[in-house]
Amino acid sequence: MAVAITLLALNLGVQGPGHGALLELIAKQWPAFAAYVVSFFIIGIIWVNHHSLLQNIAHVDRPLLFINLTLLLFVVMIPFATATMAQYLTADDQNAHIATAMYGVVLEGMGLSFAAIFGWSLGDGRTHNPVPAGAVGSAWLRFSLGALAYLGAIAVAFISAPLSLAIIGGIALYYVFERTPPSAA
Repeated sequence: MAVAITLLALNLGVQGPGHGALLELIAKQWPAFAAYVVSFFIIGIIWVNHHSLLQNIAHVDRPLLFINLTLLLFVVMIPFATATMAQYLTADDQNAHIATAMYGVVLEGMGLSFAAIFGWSLGDGRTHNPVPAGAVGSAWLRFSLGALAYLGAIAVAFISAPLSLAIIGGIALYYVFERTPPSAA
């Protein structure tokens, strides 16, 4: 995840001397900086929540490793999707809609992969502190809300790319707060 965060920064930059005033060149790059900030926090929040969820895992097996590998597949795609979306964000054309929808699809895949790890953790004996039976439904709702909201952001991308990015930023804010399930202990 640290590599994905580092790759985000490689897409930032401005034209060199002779292309205009530096402040104007930086201002023209606002979509790249906005996309960077949103994606940086998304990956950081994924890392924090991944750590919180996995510290409760009692043992690791092959299915969990492959689900986690799928999560990493989508996390590592975030820098590419971010750079593409940032390039087209203000174009106000079909390319902007497609680029932002693609960004949402990558985040949807990440969200579904993260939910799959949570689903795996519900199996008997897989965690140190299992989710109480009465709390499974609300825990699933907390984990699933992001995946549902990303679908909404994908749909909105075809209306307004910047609004879709704002929705995605709101989803990140939702996951800043503890969403890992309460333990039975």
